[in-house]
Amino acid sequence: METAPHHDEAVAPELAELGLTEKPDGPAAAAMLAAGIGVFLLGLLTTLAAASPSLNDWLRSWEWGRGVGPLAGKTTVAVIGWLLAWVVLHLVWRRSNPNLRTVFTIAVIFGLLGAIGTFPTFFEAFASE
Repeated sequence: METAPHHDEAVAPELAELGLTEKPDGPAAAAMLAAGIGVFLLGLLTTLAAASPSLNDWLRSWEWGRGVGPLAGKTTVAVIGWLLAWVVLHLVWRRSNPNLRTVFTIAVIFGLLGAIGTFPTFFEAFASE
C-alpha cells in the first residue's frame, strides 16, 4: 500500500489551538479492511458450504445452542477470521499511514463480494445435488 502524505505543516488554525497530536491512520485502515475480509469470509463460507456437503456438515457441527441455526458455524469462522485479520493488519500498520482511499475501496469490494455470496440465488447455484 502506498503511504498518504501527512500535512503537519498545514494544520487548520482552529485545530492548532487544540494542541492535538497527529496519529497514524494504520489502525483505522486495519479495522476497515478487516471488516471487509470478515464479510467476504461469510459469503465465501456460505457458498462453499452449499457446494461441499462435508464442509457444510463440519460447519453445522459448530452450532452451540438451540435455535442458532445453520449459520452458526459460518458466522463463528467468519468472526474468527475477521478478528485474526484485524489483529494482523493492526500490528502491520499500527505506525504507518496506508492510503485510506485504496484500503476503503478494497474493503468495499470484499464486502460486496461477501454480500453476494450470502444471497440464496447465488450460493444455491453451487449446491451439490
